[in-house]
Amino acid sequence: MSSTFKFTQIFLLLFLFAFNVKSQDLPWIKVQGNKFVDETGKTWVFKGLNTSDPDKLEKEGHWNADYFKEIKAWGANIVRFPIHPRAWRARGEASYFKLLDAGIQMAKAEGLYVIFDWHSIGNLRSEVFFMDMYDTSKKETFAFWRKMAERYGNNSTVAFFELYNEPTTNAEKFGTCSWAQWKEIMEETITIIRANGGKNIPLVAGFNWAYDLTPVANDPINAQGIAYVSHPYPQKRQKPWEGQWEKDWGFVADKYPVILTEIGFCGADDAGAHIPVISDESYGDAITSYCAKKGISYTLWVFDPQWAPAMFSDWNYTPTRQGRYWKAYLTGKM
Repeated sequence: MSSTFKFTQIFLLLFLFAFNVKSQDLPWIKVQGNKFVDETGKTWVFKGLNTSDPDKLEKEGHWNADYFKEIKAWGANIVRFPIHPRAWRARGEASYFKLLDAGIQMAKAEGLYVIFDWHSIGNLRSEVFFMDMYDTSKKETFAFWRKMAERYGNNSTVAFFELYNEPTTNAEKFGTCSWAQWKEIMEETITIIRANGGKNIPLVAGFNWAYDLTPVANDPINAQGIAYVSHPYPQKRQKPWEGQWEKDWGFVADKYPVILTEIGFCGADDAGAHIPVISDESYGDAITSYCAKKGISYTLWVFDPQWAPAMFSDWNYTPTRQGRYWKAYLTGKM
């Protein structure tokens, strides 16, 4: 047997070994008390990034392995996919499933867990929404999660199903929705997911654009194995933040897992600056310190150069102001 043939065999064996390691399923994540743990009992605190809508990224040629490698290089262990109802309908579920299938595989190859986020903003009870791109209905929402559970309910890489992005109630704009009514919708969604094989952890957001979790104190969601969501952008409260965060949503982490699926900041003069994201690095210092103390997970908004507040400014992945801060923090360089 020639040395060249032996070398080729060794190379193929090494390649197949590396491929199989990359292709191995990630350990299942489950809820244990107020923590996320895997099958070995290891506690996970997730720190990750939000993509922009996979539909947008694919159309622009960036829903690819390089994008996910960059997310990993920034220090993430989880990635959130915001799926907009309008994009879901326009692309069609069969085509969108292909996007998600590819995204899951690329995330898994980098050791990244995934959150699916039904990215609507508004009042799901009244079916009045913030903008046309967020228009959906209870029927469509229930059907979406049934299909997600059927297809991905036994996929350990998809650790979380975020049931609704930002519930927003305002009688003058969006109509009314009580916590009891919201609970009923969320509990029905969880029932549908689990009836269709979904082993993924449901994530439930509170009111005020997914900021306020105060009703959980006296009336939590009637379901086991779930976690709660808040989006505590800097302008939701004035400094000093920590005491207000504790009263508004942080106390929940004493009893249940909490994941802040959107945090971030930008300067007042930065591209796309808008309420409630305008702040500076002091917000980063405060939120990371508070989350570390409470064992709270988070994903940063947003890993895209056009959506705001952006993490990078071009497709060379040049960090923006907040991008420099978060990349240094997540990679342990600050």
